[in-house]
Order: sequence, then structure tokens, then C-alpha cells
Amino acid sequence: MAAPSIFDTEELNALRDLARKFATERLAPGYQAREKSGGFGPDLVREMGSLGLIAPELPEEFGGLGAGSIYSGVIIEEIARGDFNFGYVNILGSLNGQILANFAHDSIKRAWLPRLIAGELMVAIALTEPRGGSDAANLGLKMERSGAHYILNGEKTSISAADQAAGSVVFARTGRPEDKARGISAIFVPMDLPGISTTRFTDVGQHAIGRGSIFFDNVKVPAENLLGEEGKGFVQVMQGFDFSRSLIGLQCLGTARQSLDETWAYAGERHAFGKPLAAFQGVSHQLADFDTRVEGARLLSLNALWLKDQGLPHVAEAAMAKWWPPLLAYEAIHACLLIHGHAGYSNELPYEQRLRDVLGLQIGDGTAHIMKNIIARERAGRAAVST
Repeated sequence: MAAPSIFDTEELNALRDLARKFATERLAPGYQAREKSGGFGPDLVREMGSLGLIAPELPEEFGGLGAGSIYSGVIIEEIARGDFNFGYVNILGSLNGQILANFAHDSIKRAWLPRLIAGELMVAIALTEPRGGSDAANLGLKMERSGAHYILNGEKTSISAADQAAGSVVFARTGRPEDKARGISAIFVPMDLPGISTTRFTDVGQHAIGRGSIFFDNVKVPAENLLGEEGKGFVQVMQGFDFSRSLIGLQCLGTARQSLDETWAYAGERHAFGKPLAAFQGVSHQLADFDTRVEGARLLSLNALWLKDQGLPHVAEAAMAKWWPPLLAYEAIHACLLIHGHAGYSNELPYEQRLRDVLGLQIGDGTAHIMKNIIARERAGRAAVST
């Protein structure tokens, strides 16, 4: 278990204990089974919501705790110890919850936020398109005003929980292609509207979440569902991604920390050549190295959330939390798998699934190359980086 830090206050520790108990007793036993079923299980999501473990930073009037962003970080770190994939419920709840709380019409806030926080439904984020990928502003999905509605036509792809979400925050082009990011708007779309269909991909990991495409065929969405100003959705709403990037870092690190804790225990108990594995420096020094780096990455990610709560700049820190922890978690879990030998290579133990699950976040929500571009832009200035 990691040593206490400046972020481990009495209140946060109480929340951590609650989240860890839920993750250990309710999530961990079914982690591998949910891999096969391909879903989260609505009862478990509602149970997590009833404990106040979804989007605690949202206002109390909607069912949240009105807490700081760092509370969400503490929760997702513990949830991911029991089930990496279940952490997506927390990420989507916090990211989309904040977007709706900040930009949605009051009627949408009151109809959707309490149910989101209670775990009664999920909301997806639909940004990526087949031609876009890392070029997030290169969108082709069209959104045209027609009286009291917007009409949507096009495709979104690589959308997490596309076939499980009840609603989606959709980014679409309302301006000219040459307007780039300035011509993109965001709108909230209930997923049961006529003209919407979804697919699910067959991926290496993250099967409980599912990733797929959303197709919009002349979908009519009320104009009051617009999020932010028309043509400014990308610039305004995308600011919330700094929050989710920090959470993703802690999601990956929670799974890595659980793997390290298990492997330290195994190395102390398993004997070879008449002594514990931990007596061999080839094992113990490797674990010590990853233990050090995981703790450092954890503090980096928590610091990004702390900066957010203080109203201080944290774009670079959030980008750091997005690119380093997923890579580090993959490497740490890989080492834990190898130390467990043949058992680690089998699906009797969770390491092979954890390895596959965390790998996806070296791609999704911004690759390491994009995150490093963001860091360079923040440090050297946009003009210097773009020349």
C-alpha cells in the first residue's frame, strides 16, 4: 500500500475507504466475468451511485456532494483497483456531468444530472470520427438548424459505451470546414431519438465498456439541447477534458497499484532455491522501481486535480497525467505478470486482462504524442510550437 501523502486528509481517507470497500467486495470478484458478459451490470452501477461515488464534484441540488475534483480522483483510483473498466462509469459521469452542469439548459440539468449521479444511466462523449482521430477538430458530422431543431447527419466512431449510454454529448460542425475548431458546436443527444443506430467493435480489451460507432441519419434534436454557444462548443466544452485526463491517469495507476501490492505479497510468500522471491534483487529491485514511479505518477495526477480545484492553470499537468500513467501502468502490470510466471500468463489471474484493458488508454482520449504537443505548447508558447 502506498504511503500517506499531503492529499490524504481525514475526509478523503474516509471516502477512499468507502470506495475501496465497494471495489474489493462488490467489483473485484466479477471483474473477469464482466469481461465475458460485455457490460457493467445496472444494479452495480446504481449501487455505486447510491454510495455517492459517481461525480461527487457536482452540485448538491442535483444529488452530488459539491466536493472538489480531487474527490473524484480518490474514488476512481480505488474503483480501478477492483475493476479497471468500472472506472469508466466515474470518468463519463464526471466529465459529462460537468459539461451538462456548466452548459446545458436548466431543464436538461434537472432531468438528467440526478439520474446520472444516482447511477441510473450513463452519458457518452461523442467526439472522434473516422477521418479525425487525433485531429479532434477535423469533424465531418453535420449539424444544421431547422426551426426549433438541429438536424444531425454523419458518424462518430471509437465511442466508449456507445451502446450502453442513454444520452451523448455530441460534437458536430455548424460552420464551414475552413473554420476548423471555431465552427464546431456541442449538443446533448438522447440516444433513443429516431435515426440513431450504434455498433460495437471487437477490441483487445475493455470489453465491459465496449467501443463502437454512432450513426446519425437526419436526427432531430431540440435546439435547446445546444451546449454552450453555436460554433464555440469545441473551445468551451473541451476544457473539461483536462479534468478527465487527470482521472484517466489515476484509473490506470489504481490498477497498477493493485497489481504491485499483490505481487509484493506473492514475492514474499513464494520460495525458489530455498528463499523468498523478494530476496532476489532481480525481483525486488524491479518492483521497487515500479513502486517508486507509480507513486510519483499518482502525486502528479492528484496535483493536476488540486490545481483545478484552486482555479490554477493545469493544462500541462493534466496532459502529463494522461500520457505517462497509462504507459507506466502497462509496464508495471507486465512486470507483475512475468513475476507470477505461468499463472500470471493464464486467465486464472487478472494480469493478462488488466494488461489488455490499460493498453487502450495509450490510444484513447489522446495519444502520448498529442499530450506532449500540449505540454510543449503550454511551456514554450503556442506560437513557438506551431512555427
